[in-house]
Formats: sequence, C-alpha cells, structure tokens
Amino acid sequence: MDGLPLLVDQHSHGAVHGELGLGGFEAHLAAAAGAAGPAPPGTTFFDSRTGLALRRWCPPLLGLDPHCSPVRYLARRRELGAYRAGQLLLRGAGIGTFLLETGEPSGLTSAAELAGAADGRAHEVVRLEPLAEQVADTSGSADSFTAYLAEALYAAALSATAFACGVPFCDGSPPGLAEVRKAAGQWLRTRRPGGRLDDPVLARHLLWSALAAGLPVQLHCPDPLRLSRFLRATAGLGADLVLLPDPWHHREAAQLAGAFPHVYADVGARPEETLREAPFGKLLFSSGARGPAELYVVAARSFTQAMNRLMNDWVADGWCRWADARRIASLVAAGTARRVYRLDAEAAV
Repeated sequence: MDGLPLLVDQHSHGAVHGELGLGGFEAHLAAAAGAAGPAPPGTTFFDSRTGLALRRWCPPLLGLDPHCSPVRYLARRRELGAYRAGQLLLRGAGIGTFLLETGEPSGLTSAAELAGAADGRAHEVVRLEPLAEQVADTSGSADSFTAYLAEALYAAALSATAFACGVPFCDGSPPGLAEVRKAAGQWLRTRRPGGRLDDPVLARHLLWSALAAGLPVQLHCPDPLRLSRFLRATAGLGADLVLLPDPWHHREAAQLAGAFPHVYADVGARPEETLREAPFGKLLFSSGARGPAELYVVAARSFTQAMNRLMNDWVADGWCRWADARRIASLVAAGTARRVYRLDAEAAV
C-alpha cells in the first residue's frame, strides 16, 4: 500500500549533538533496546532488531548499501560530519512533524534545532516534573511553591503543544489544598538542591493542575490499567489524555483508549495487535527516539512497513477496500495526532 502522509511523531526526546564513535553508538543502541549492561562477549548491540533495522534503512540515506558493516557505516557518518549526517537521516525518515518532550537536561536537540535539521515542524511538549522542580528551586515556603507552580503552568501552556507526566498510579480525585501544602512543606524541607519530585501527593496535584490548562497530557504509564480510576474521573473535563505505556502494555493502553472518549494511546511496534483493541482514530504513532538520528529512521520505517503489511493483509482478506486501508493508515500515521494536538490550527496562525 502506498500513499502514507508524512508522519507526525507524537513523542520523542531529540537527536544527539556531535560525533559518535562505536562505543557511544553502542551505548545508545543499548538504551534503545532496554539493556542494563554491555552486549554479551563477542557480540554487539548492532546484533539486535534495532541494529538490523538501522543497517537496513539508514546506510542508503548516507550513500551506502543496505546492511553494510557497522564500522563502514560509522566511518561514513564521520566523513559527512555529525550535522550533515543527522540532516540526511532526519529528512529521509518520513517524519514531517515532531512533538518533542522538553524539560529534562539531555544534551539533545531542542525543538527548533530538530525542526531545522529535519526541514520539518517541531512542537514542544513540556514535562511536568522538571517544571515543578524548577519552581521548587525558587520557593521558600509551601504557599509560594503552590502559587509559583500555578503561574509556571499557565506560562508553559501559552507556548506548549502538550504536557507530559510520569504516572505509575494516580487516584480518581485531586488532593485537597491542605494536603498539598503539607506535602509541599515536607518536600521543600527535606529536598536537596536539584532534587527530583518524588512525592505522590504533589505528583497528583501537578497532574490535576495541568488538566485545567486544557492541553493534551501525555501519560508515561508502565501499566496503564492502574490509571483506570483516574481516566474515568477525568472524562468530561475537556483535556485529552494520551497513554505512553511500557512496550509490553500497548494492548491494555489501546483497550483503555477504546473505553474512554478522551483517551488515546500510542500504537506501539505491533499495530496488528493494538488496532484490534481500539477504534482506529484513537491510536497514534511515535518514535520515542532519544539520541542518534538513526532511531527516528528505524521507528518510522518500521511503523510504515508494519502498517503497509497489515493493511495489505486486511484488503486481501476482504476486511476493507484500498480506500479504507489508506484512510485508516493515515489516521494512525498523522491525522489523529493533528486533531488531538491541534497542529493544523497552530500551523494556520
């Protein structure tokens, strides 16, 4: 099946600056594979599904044959220079719009830098926890913290496309003001400079406060089923929620997206599974890329290949016509993200 639009990548962290040697590249591949340690003796993280996909899709974008050796590939990368290689990879990935999560210190490209390198559009997704931690650095009391946090959320909402938050669990109601003040005072007294937000009451307050801004909120949720009460309680508040689950929980996320009108879910690496669990307009593509520009290429090409294969199978089996297949694939690839994140409205401003 041909004719997919340029993808909207609803979640990533940016591309790395500068040159990457074999060791640095291996470290990024290990992180992408979720590995906690080095590759087994005599092997490399190029010996992984991500590594094979990289060697399949990325070398031709740099003028090499598919499946060339890692050493030859990295040598070509150095010949071109990090910036030019990144340009070629990002512009060849098939992604037209990026939603970039910001806030964490990363050393990666900003939204503006990514847009320039990719010759596309990039929009900022503000991570809530670092925002609260910045407020805490300048707050001397619980009252000032809560007041400054409200101001910071309002200011961020003026330019952000969405918020993002890590939520292993969230109750079905916001904490009361007295509870928030008590938790804030305790956190400020015991927090070291630069300390992370780890208080569950403040995390709940932060998330419920963000909902009031009306922007979509991305929820990093290891097990999305633990958010069922929260999802039920937030129906009708006017803010869309997008579930970004751990890799083995995409089906549950899709089921929740199907159950709640304001909930959407990342389609994951196996669209043949998630498209069975939710209406097609409730699922969105993301790369989740962090680091080498190659990870954008791998995610985008893998998604496109999987969707093409699935739609071809559905047409061959008589489930739908070609026009239906193209419309379904276009929704997941870009259309739903443009609606949920109001990207067409922003582009028209």
